[in-house]
Amino acid sequence: MITSPLCEMLGIQYPIFQGGMAWIADAKLAAAVSNAGGLGIISAMNAGPDYLREQIAIAKSLTDKPFGVNIMLQSPFADDVAQVVAEEGVKIVTTGAGTPTKYMPLWQEAGICVIPVVASVAMAKKMERAGASAVIAEGQESGGHIGELTTMAIVPQVVDAVNIPVLAAGGIADGRGVAAAFMLGACGVQLGTRFLVAKECGVHQNYKDQVLKAGDISTVTTGRRFGGNTCRCIKNSFSRNFLKEEYAPEATAESIANLGVGALRRAAVEGDVKTGCLLAGQISGMVNREQTAEEIVTEIFEQAEAVLKGAAKWVK
Repeated sequence: MITSPLCEMLGIQYPIFQGGMAWIADAKLAAAVSNAGGLGIISAMNAGPDYLREQIAIAKSLTDKPFGVNIMLQSPFADDVAQVVAEEGVKIVTTGAGTPTKYMPLWQEAGICVIPVVASVAMAKKMERAGASAVIAEGQESGGHIGELTTMAIVPQVVDAVNIPVLAAGGIADGRGVAAAFMLGACGVQLGTRFLVAKECGVHQNYKDQVLKAGDISTVTTGRRFGGNTCRCIKNSFSRNFLKEEYAPEATAESIANLGVGALRRAAVEGDVKTGCLLAGQISGMVNREQTAEEIVTEIFEQAEAVLKGAAKWVK
């Protein structure tokens, strides 16, 4: 059985996190992943404190295993939800879209393990100095907001740069990806797209179907022109129009940012696969069936164990 320092640190069976995907990662999905032995994560997204309290209560009613909350630090409710996780006894927080430094004293006093998502060595070092328990090194293969480096490049560099545990994220869909992450020095992984099609995931079926029928070149990145808001999504009418507007001579950073407002909700909640934004990773082409969270986690680690046991076959 595969284990790592993360398992003992967080009280989980398998060193795997479910990504905190806005409009997708709710309490039911998080509880299912936690019950399967991984770490389920609720997305606080841009919602207020009442929504997060409700989701935490639902998760507690569905699992007695550890689960976490992902806080998007650019949310207008970041201050409020930072307080909620401390008050509600959440023990693990992942963060994105900013630095959680201002909340670290509050969270550390509450005994929370803070695990930021990072896209560079500099950010990983900064988070270690701030008191992070671990970091998630995310490559640009991921769906959603991404940096510039690939997973293969960023993970070993972050592992070499910090003395806290490192998880790998981006481009991981099966046991081969998990095994590769361990070989790069990571002691755990975070998956988003694979869990998006879990049977317990409440995202609209139209969204799931687009991921299930995707191929190897079905995703595209938008938002690169003005920097700071690059996203990977499945190619559709929305992304094609976005790219057309993004590179128009008259485009501005503000006008392009406004193009994405409400687009993820249209896809995830309303099932609009034409004008909605279908965030998904490059491994979408490897995801071809719906399974329960337990089936996903068990299958991945059975595959990873088999791969790692046979890893020496090429060595003479």
